[in-house]
Amino acid sequence: MRVLLTGAGGHVGRTVFEGLRGAYDWQLMYHSQPTEDPGVPFYTGEVQDIEDVRPAVEGVDAIIHLAGDPRRGAPWRSVLTNNIDGTYTVYQAAAQEDVERVVYSSSNHAVGAFETEDRTPEIYRTDDEFRLDGTELPRPGNEYGISKATGELIGRFFHDEHGLTVCNVRIGNLNNDHPPIDYERGQAMWLSPRDCAHIHDRALRADYGFEIVYGISDNDRKYYSIERAKEVLGYEPRDNSAEWDGKERVD
Repeated sequence: MRVLLTGAGGHVGRTVFEGLRGAYDWQLMYHSQPTEDPGVPFYTGEVQDIEDVRPAVEGVDAIIHLAGDPRRGAPWRSVLTNNIDGTYTVYQAAAQEDVERVVYSSSNHAVGAFETEDRTPEIYRTDDEFRLDGTELPRPGNEYGISKATGELIGRFFHDEHGLTVCNVRIGNLNNDHPPIDYERGQAMWLSPRDCAHIHDRALRADYGFEIVYGISDNDRKYYSIERAKEVLGYEPRDNSAEWDGKERVD
């Protein structure tokens, strides 16, 4: 399978590419020239510019779309241009080039406002049963979250109107190689690097139409359900934030 990865220079993009480098025939898209040659074909340009995106999309079977402004405090003008216009442009190019599948990097911020004062911090703890499972309506808590929820709707449109297979992965807390220390919320939504690569691998391979799933590891603490990811994608997470004591794995 030939796969285009947009946002290849970002944290999630590097994690996915490094974890799945040998599994696919890659094409990468960067916002600016990478400091090192990635060893596979790559393109640079503005993700909201169809003339930049179209050459990168040409000839691919699937797209993992990660490009955009990742700052949770990003101003509206930036998320409108980079995240909303950029996502629409990628889908537009995908439809024009007959790409079969798009895996979209959504975010926990698309539902961030569910973390109300009467629910937190209890929902970050193992004895609480509150779960979001992807069937709830978006409830963004900031402008970045609005852009991610909008990206999911753009994918819905292109699935319905153009027949693209679409998986929206609401990514949690991708925190290097260990869960965040002394941070209950971060431990509840931790996504390990190898689980990050794995869930994107399954999103590229599984049989489905349109899905919204949560991208976290199988943590004892969790308020995002990963049952849909397991059932539909065949996601089999290997990590759990409870197995770590700070930076050390508990035997």
